[in-house]
Amino acid sequence: MLQQTSKQETEWEFAEIWVDTLISPPYILMLVKEQSGKFCNHNPAQNYKIIFTSDNYEAAKMWLLENEYERLNSRILQQDSDEED
Repeated sequence: MLQQTSKQETEWEFAEIWVDTLISPPYILMLVKEQSGKFCNHNPAQNYKIIFTSDNYEAAKMWLLENEYERLNSRILQQDSDEED
């Protein structure tokens, strides 16, 4: 079981945090690039439910922009999270 969890935790390349600042408090979504090449928008407030999937970054980003989300300044790389363990 631990092996399966470790594999799931490393099946992504990067994550970006996007916020809707028009809502108070701001609402947060995550754009995640999986190693499979898919780009998924996750909702952390709903147990990281995938709410949009695309084969390219631009489409996933445009979905967020059209819904008035703004990207925070930095990306979280998969290798960065490994170093924290």
